[in-house]
Amino acid sequence: MTDATIKMMKPKKRRLQRYVIIILLALIYIWAFSGMPLNGFKETAGQVSKAIISGIFHPDWDYVYIPEGEDLLRGLLDTLAIAILGTFISAILCIPFAFWAANNMSKGKGISSSGKFALSFVRTFPEIVMAILFIKAVGPGSFAGVLALGLHSIGMLSKLFSEEIENVDLGPTEALMATGANRFQILWFAVLPQVRPGFLSYTLYRFEINVRSAAILGIIGAGGIGTPLIFALSSRDWERVGIILLGIIVMVTIIDIISGFLRKKIV
Repeated sequence: MTDATIKMMKPKKRRLQRYVIIILLALIYIWAFSGMPLNGFKETAGQVSKAIISGIFHPDWDYVYIPEGEDLLRGLLDTLAIAILGTFISAILCIPFAFWAANNMSKGKGISSSGKFALSFVRTFPEIVMAILFIKAVGPGSFAGVLALGLHSIGMLSKLFSEEIENVDLGPTEALMATGANRFQILWFAVLPQVRPGFLSYTLYRFEINVRSAAILGIIGAGGIGTPLIFALSSRDWERVGIILLGIIVMVTIIDIISGFLRKKIV
């Protein structure tokens, strides 16, 4: 078989692979959509949609600040506090788990494998499931939201931190070992300076996610702006729903801008 023949066969093989992938994706989508019940729209769908749109574009500005009671600013601050505390707890507690799961920080693969399994087990439970469990344990409120976000974030942050640890340059570590440094000195002077920027960047990114999650957890009673949001939705107070959604959008946007600026400075 000549080189020219081989070159002609390669494009045909690539086209065949593309067609197979496209067919498989089409079959997956067909199978997924076939399980969706299509019972049509309700008769009141148009009226409800108009009311929702009207409420969103005509928000209840009086709800932004109410001196004597619950308002938008208090709910957003509560949500922000839940996200900050949950992220702080997870960022501190996940560090030993990250070193446990890192391949280059343990003598045997069994140790790091057990650490990775523990982190995968923690990540299995969504925030909302953990929030329900903590609501049953400690009661409804912001504390349950903080515990749920803190525990769930440990799994993801530890995974990202462990990958950052696995990518460190082992040269400084070997140099300190040659001078007789103990394990703590090696971690403090050789490993942590290399992984600190990545740790901070991942923590800020996780904080952005936790702000969004904290807004959702309030819907099930875990504190934050989600609690008045679900009450407004239940009572069909679309003007209040509009101002709450607008407040969440503004808060998340500002946090994304600040977090992105800080990550650029760190990295």
